[in-house]
Parts: sequence; structure tokens; C-alpha cells
Amino acid sequence: MAVICVDAGTTVIKAVGYDETGAEVALARHETGVSRPTPGHAEQDMTAVWDAVARTVRDVAARVGPADFVAVTAQGDGVWLVDAAGEPTGPAILWNDGRAAATVDAWHRSGLAERAFRVNGSAAASGLPHAILTWLKEHDPGRLDRSATALTCGGWIFSRLTGQFAADESDASAPFMDLRARAYSPELLSLFDLGWAARLLPEPRGDARRVAPLIPDAAALLGLPAGTPVVLAPYDIVTTAIGAGAVHPGQACGILGTTLCTETLVTEPDLDGEPVGITVAAPGGYLRAFPTFAGVEVVQWACRLLGLSGPEALGELAAATPPGAAGLAFQPYFSPAGERAPFSDPLARGAFLGMSFEHGREHVARAVLEGLTLVIQDCLAAFGTPPGELRVCGGGSASELWVRMIADVTGLPVLRSADAEVGARGAHLVGLVATGAAPDLAAAAGKYVRLRDAVHPEPGPYRTAYRDFLALRETTARTWPLLAEMRDRPRSRP
Repeated sequence: MAVICVDAGTTVIKAVGYDETGAEVALARHETGVSRPTPGHAEQDMTAVWDAVARTVRDVAARVGPADFVAVTAQGDGVWLVDAAGEPTGPAILWNDGRAAATVDAWHRSGLAERAFRVNGSAAASGLPHAILTWLKEHDPGRLDRSATALTCGGWIFSRLTGQFAADESDASAPFMDLRARAYSPELLSLFDLGWAARLLPEPRGDARRVAPLIPDAAALLGLPAGTPVVLAPYDIVTTAIGAGAVHPGQACGILGTTLCTETLVTEPDLDGEPVGITVAAPGGYLRAFPTFAGVEVVQWACRLLGLSGPEALGELAAATPPGAAGLAFQPYFSPAGERAPFSDPLARGAFLGMSFEHGREHVARAVLEGLTLVIQDCLAAFGTPPGELRVCGGGSASELWVRMIADVTGLPVLRSADAEVGARGAHLVGLVATGAAPDLAAAAGKYVRLRDAVHPEPGPYRTAYRDFLALRETTARTWPLLAEMRDRPRSRP
């Protein structure tokens, strides 16, 4: 029998079919759009996302036949509001939405965000539910009145498959969970003046309650038998770490995707350290993660700017000039929401520094990749204790140059998975444990995770790059409030 696993990313929905040996035997992908109807907003049509999931699963099911189970992982954070019947009350508001940036900035300045971190382990960000719900209460209270549950993407898909409203503990972690108790915290709801939102929070489910049967309507749509077990896996940053084989404390993983998420498994949350990044409940422990707002979307922007066909062409262009891009430095804080990891500042903005007539397209290409790589190093530094290696995955890991650059900048061996879709593999491993087909994640990972050869660091070319990156950011950060003021000034027509 086969297994079908869904990984619903922000811009691409993937479904993978695995045979009884764990080999990938079928793969379907379907792109989904992100709407930005107003500056700072990032939304998705919830029905369109479900339709894309149904299409990819149907395509895979047609090739692999009935499945032992279907497992679902997806993008995290954001708010996916539904009514009592489970129907959307509007578009999903995503993890990279910036409409509540001013609210989050006020929470940081008042110290409220730090007080919450001491309970929850996650820094406040504009794409988290507390910020979005606060914004909706002020700007669209009617939508809240029509809504019964605030899901995340994974919970939304699970509800369409099973008719049940729930959140994996990883999805439920930020921003309302008392992390040590693994339960919603009335204290946190009160702290953010969101006691009224308690009715919207879905039931958190952990390792023992991940499975529900596929309902007949969804079964007919997907071409699968009704009653097929559906596994609610952790959200994608957790399943990606698992799928890369990072299942033991101290192992680290880097996702080179829409977000650059650098993460490590820990046995206990550190609620007393610097209040940055996020910590979420994960199977058997916790995941300490630094999911940035800036990631491969910056690469895509650079490709459009330079008239390139895609990331591979950007890497080829970047390889035409030596490390250092002839003194051209890049700060990749391009999200309208600012940055959330490994520091939090909704006013953060990107910049090219040191540009002159001597620089060409190849320097811009290399500077972009170097800037993003230095963000990865910045996240690794925030862990305190460096890992012994870094496992990378996501679309960016296909770039030989970028992987080489990451090894040289971080000084770590970099390993890549042999799987095409690492998040789906993680959902597969979670599903095996949840359905009793594997005793634990370590055993499942040992049997099914396969890695490519490691890329080892070469000394020299980036010896002072991180120090220089921090010095330049310290300088440019002083301009961020002025730039925000300039953006807010009324514009008159010429």
C-alpha cells in the first residue's frame, strides 16, 4: 500500500506518493497565488488553496492507488478564519502579512512582547494570530462576528478532509500557548487584551491525537476510500527538520524557501534568553527556530530585476564574479513586515551598500546570495552553541553555488536530502508513528531519510564577512525610522 503526504507551502502545494519501501513514486505540484491588495497585506484565497490540495492529491492517488494514510503539513502562523459550518469568512491572512506592524512595534516598545515571550517562547510578529486578530477587531469586526474558528493552513486542510477543527501543537504554540504546559494561556490572552478571542482558538492536538478518518465528500473529490486515516502533522518548519533527519537535540536544519528558517531541536524551551525567534512544541520536544521574512522571495525579486529566467540563472550569473561582489553589500530585509528573526523590527528595510559604476549585474547577483547567506549565519549565531553540521532543504538548496557559499560562510558541513520534498517526507515519518507503523521518529528517520554528500567549508573567502555584515546593519538600522516616516508622508500628485 502507498502513503500520500501533502506539503502546502505559501506559493506551491505539493503532494508526494510513497510506496511500501518509502521511495517517492509520484509527485504533483500546483502553484498558489499570494494577493497583496493593499501595501503590507499578504492574503490567500482559502478555497483556491483547498482546490490546489485536492488537485495534487487526486493526481497522486490516480498513480499510486489507495493509501494507508494521508498526512498533511503546511505553512504556519497567519489566520484562516471559518464560520461554524467550516466555510471561509474571507481570505486567509498570512504569516508574512504586515498590516499589524504598528501594533507589534508598540508591543515591543512597551515591553509587553518580552513579557509574553517569557511564557510563550516566541517573539511577537505581525503575521502571528494575536497581531492579526487585534487588527481585525479594529478594522473588520464584522468578519470576527461571522467567524467561529481561527485555523492555520494545516488546520484548514485537515478540516476539509475530516470535518474536524483542530491545530497541531506546533501550530497552536505561537502566540497563545504556555509552552511548558503545552496549553493555551489565559494569562497571554489577557496580556494582549484578547480574552474575547478564546472562542476562536481550535483544539490543540499532540502526538496521541493526530489521526481522523477521511469524510465521504472529500474522499469522492480525492479519489480515495472514505475512512482513510488522515494525519495532522506539525507545520512545515517542524516536518522539514524531521524530513531532513534532524530528530535529535542539537541537530540543525536550514530551509531555503519563502522563509529562510534556521532551526534546531531542543529538549526544553529557553524562556529566559534573548526574546527573539520562535519556539514551538514538536514531537518529543521543542523546535527553536528563526524563520525570517526574507527568503527565496528575495531571489525571485532579483531574478525579475536582472531579467533572469530563475534562481539557477541567478547562481550562474553570481559565479561570474569572486566572493565579496567587489565590495557590494546587500541587506535583504525586503518584506513590508520588516524582519522577525533573528531580531524583530517591523521597520527593517533592505539596502544595497557600496554600489558604484564599477558594479554590474553579476555583482548584484552575488551580493544578493551573500546577503541571504549572512542572514543564515546570523540565525546560527543566535543559537549560542553552534551545531556540528547544517542540513539544508527547500528550493534554494538546488543551487550548488549557494550551498557552497553557506558552507564557507558558516564554517559548517552542509548536507542535503536526497528527497525532492523534505517537508512531505517529515509528514510521512510523523504519519508512520501516528498510525503505529513505526515505533518512533528516530527509527523512522533512520530507515527512510537519505542524504547526499556533504559540502565541506573552505577557509578564507568569507573570513570577516559576518562581522562586516553586522557593522553595516547597525549603520543602516539607524535610517529605518526615518524611512518609515517617509513612507507614511502624504503623497501629492506631480
